[in-house]
Amino acid sequence: MAKQTCSIESNARDKNLTGLPDNMEDCRLGSLEAQEFIATNPASAVLPPNGSIIQQIRRDSTEFFHPRADRALSLYNVSVSETIISGIRCLELTPNISKIHGIVLHCFGGGFVCGSPSEDLVLAAPICKYSGTKMVLPEYRLSPENPWPAAMDDCFTVYRELQNYSSDVPLAISGDSAGGNLALAIALRAHRENIAAPVALALLSPWCDLTNQGGSLSNNDGRDPTLTRAWVLAATQLYAPRENLSHPTISPIFDSYPAGFPPVMITTGTRDLLMSQSIGLAKRLRDASVECEIRIWDNLWHVFEYYDELPESKTSLQEIARFLSTRLKSDDRAC
Repeated sequence: MAKQTCSIESNARDKNLTGLPDNMEDCRLGSLEAQEFIATNPASAVLPPNGSIIQQIRRDSTEFFHPRADRALSLYNVSVSETIISGIRCLELTPNISKIHGIVLHCFGGGFVCGSPSEDLVLAAPICKYSGTKMVLPEYRLSPENPWPAAMDDCFTVYRELQNYSSDVPLAISGDSAGGNLALAIALRAHRENIAAPVALALLSPWCDLTNQGGSLSNNDGRDPTLTRAWVLAATQLYAPRENLSHPTISPIFDSYPAGFPPVMITTGTRDLLMSQSIGLAKRLRDASVECEIRIWDNLWHVFEYYDELPESKTSLQEIARFLSTRLKSDDRAC
């Protein structure tokens, strides 16, 4: 059975929201599947990206995730199509049900240097099915060929167009890792440009601080089986070379969250290299009186929801879908 949280409850507002759990070794071990994954996937095998091997990293990512994406499509009753929205290629997922309750714009992860909408079907297909919502996944431009702000501009262009032509349909945003960064940046930019806000955001291990602060970046380096500090630092330089990394449009954790900012759900794990960023973001949102749920999973790592062999992955995706569908259904336009 999947375990639940460690020393931090999802609705807690306490000193642990400023850093790591008080006693990391007290955390339960999680499922047997999670323990096996950790044992067979050493962090030392994760090579940091650089200009000379970035194409190989992308090919390896595609080779690993496409079979999982195909499996997700075979398990969940959703339809997939390609479309162009304001010049941006997108995948659209539609649940095969009689009534759809809104749209979720989903931004894929990959450190801004790899990943794709098709690879993120491992997350999007179950969320689409469980939430009963249409999902749109933009194929934003990657670094280093297209550094900041290309990815954010592409995703925001799609968001703005969805708000324009689907103004009678409620819209939420989700994103994993770098996609979580983009989800936050889109919502904040929408506020600045007086465009309708999303009704909710769901962020899976969001990489929201590209200054890469926080204790977990050191404490979980070597404990997270899928991400290392060297990888994150290299991807940062490929995405935003010579930029001020603390600028809120690059690191949205440092932005000012306005009154009425939509509800946010965050998921992370006690092995997540970026766990401290999730905890710091939750604290910042709550200090701004933003409704925020944070779910910290025992002995799990960065975007563990990618791995459908984990019982925790299915449970987390169901919880995320429930969070999104509840907010979308409560919007007057969903009626």
